[in-house]
Amino acid sequence: MSPDAPTTPRARARAAFQADLLAAARARIAAEGAAQLSLRAVARDLGVASSAVYRYVESRDALLTMLLVESYDEVAEACEAALARAVDDAAAPGQTWLAVGRAFRTWAVEHRHSYELIYGTPVPGYAAPQDTVPHATRVWAAVAAPLLDAHARGVLGPSPADGRSDDLVDPFAVELAREMAGVAGRLARGAVPSDAAAALVVRSFSLFEALLGALSAELFGHLHRVVADPARAFDVTLATVAAGVGLRVDLAG
Repeated sequence: MSPDAPTTPRARARAAFQADLLAAARARIAAEGAAQLSLRAVARDLGVASSAVYRYVESRDALLTMLLVESYDEVAEACEAALARAVDDAAAPGQTWLAVGRAFRTWAVEHRHSYELIYGTPVPGYAAPQDTVPHATRVWAAVAAPLLDAHARGVLGPSPADGRSDDLVDPFAVELAREMAGVAGRLARGAVPSDAAAALVVRSFSLFEALLGALSAELFGHLHRVVADPARAFDVTLATVAAGVGLRVDLAG
């Protein structure tokens, strides 16, 4: 049994209802979109009174936040698992990036509505609370890890990102990058000085943006009658962007 598993009947019942609540909310979002989500509708789907739902979640926004956190953690776990396998196999950093990107795509294709919730059009009137940031940045850390690994191995090439001005990035993002560098460095098992790591994480902006751009283009129909094989087109995009930040991806490997 997981150490985090509920240990009392009441706790297990609460956990089961919360799982049903999230499943019903996801179904509503899939059918009507996140902007139309309401606790009353979810309660009807569960066959309970609205008051029962309010005992578990205080508002629609709180329910959206629970769904956001769940989705961020799901995609992060997929990417971290791919990263760990690549590191265990001693894969080249570029191939590690490809593995992480492919894991991201697999999750997005299989969980399109969750992808749309966290990376698509913002829900009008909703602002994610600050405590969602650690969940949101887990994927970014996995994306940055191959860059830190390449730097540690001495195989990272130059990048136009190295010439960025200090005022290009918001100070909050710079501080966040320094924090993430430690996480990504541990994932990649690479010892990188903190200043160098922060600069490398800035390169990861391009990698992360490529993931979102490539998946949004595919999932939202922008590649219809443009590419014959979306999976291969995705790989080519990842390899092309990687070259721009100093990573070499072998698509034939």
